[in-house]
Amino acid sequence: MVAETFLPQINGVANTARHVADRLRARGHELLIIAPGPGPDSYGDVQVIRARSFRTPGYKEFPVGLPDPSIERAMAEFKPDLVHLASPFIIGAYGLRAARRLGLPTVAIFQTDIAGFARQYPWFAAADRGIWRWVRRTHSRADRTLAPSTASVEALVQGGVPRVYHWGRGVNLDLFDPQHRDESWRREISPDGKPIVGYVGRLAAEKKVRRLAELTDLDCRIVIVGDGPDRAALEHALPQATFLGMRRGADLAAIFAGLDVFVHTGEHETFCQTIQEAQASGVATVGPAAGGPLDLIHPGVNGLLFEPGQTGSLRDAVKTLLDHPEARARMAASGLERVQSRTWPAVVDDLVDRHYAQVLREAAAVRQVA
Repeated sequence: MVAETFLPQINGVANTARHVADRLRARGHELLIIAPGPGPDSYGDVQVIRARSFRTPGYKEFPVGLPDPSIERAMAEFKPDLVHLASPFIIGAYGLRAARRLGLPTVAIFQTDIAGFARQYPWFAAADRGIWRWVRRTHSRADRTLAPSTASVEALVQGGVPRVYHWGRGVNLDLFDPQHRDESWRREISPDGKPIVGYVGRLAAEKKVRRLAELTDLDCRIVIVGDGPDRAALEHALPQATFLGMRRGADLAAIFAGLDVFVHTGEHETFCQTIQEAQASGVATVGPAAGGPLDLIHPGVNGLLFEPGQTGSLRDAVKTLLDHPEARARMAASGLERVQSRTWPAVVDDLVDRHYAQVLREAAAVRQVA
């Protein structure tokens, strides 16, 4: 596995790579992980080779991997049957090139709308078309690209990327569960018993967290979980909100379960894992009518969608849920029911038994013909 980011970083790409690694090992597969440094040189009993890296403005906590000859050497020594490319962009693109030189089949996971993110930062905005061309070139060279949502599949296909298939994301149902609701935490956050509306995620420009300002006149408490370069500015812009910083594990699960409404404001999500985690926690969800949330939220069934470009649309959706507690409870129950089959073991088994297996069969057929 060549991962564009991996532990100790906490983000969607690293978390997905970790769950894939866990299931592969549980099924008895041998695995080598190549990722940007710095970081641990092992993950359990799996060796992690750290490639050289640098840090970018606005994302200084995330090392960006650089092309490194050690990547190809490590692949050649390990002799894998298949190379899994987790959100390839720089180190992943180099890993793909090395795999092709070594004659190894590849599966590339499209997970981050890097071009969409770039448009939110002045120093990267002009590069969005060039970034997209690079993404298309990289994924076009993989034997198979897997995208996490209908919208991302369609975007890749329309952009000229061949051999694109849908592969969703799992959720940890042992961790995210309505039973983790903590009434003492709720009283601490909302002593007067007002409903609690929460956001969980990175505090950065592309997440559009400033839109939560639309909710400040509603009769609710706003909780924001996460960290990032925009935190100080957001604390100034949203003085009524409670900022809890980065939370993980059981602490995060209790916060999710303690919410009455979960809101995600980002417009460039290829999937949006936090919506799924909120649903697994028994919480009604609100998300943008764009990207991955379109697959996860069925309006009026398990949550509501808002129009990203329409001022007040987010407020209207949240107000509807706050004003109708019975409908909110019904949507929360529906969301919980819908995620029950989306466990990480089931999702990774689909990756291995369907996508890996088909790519390996196709590679074997090509070798036989040759």
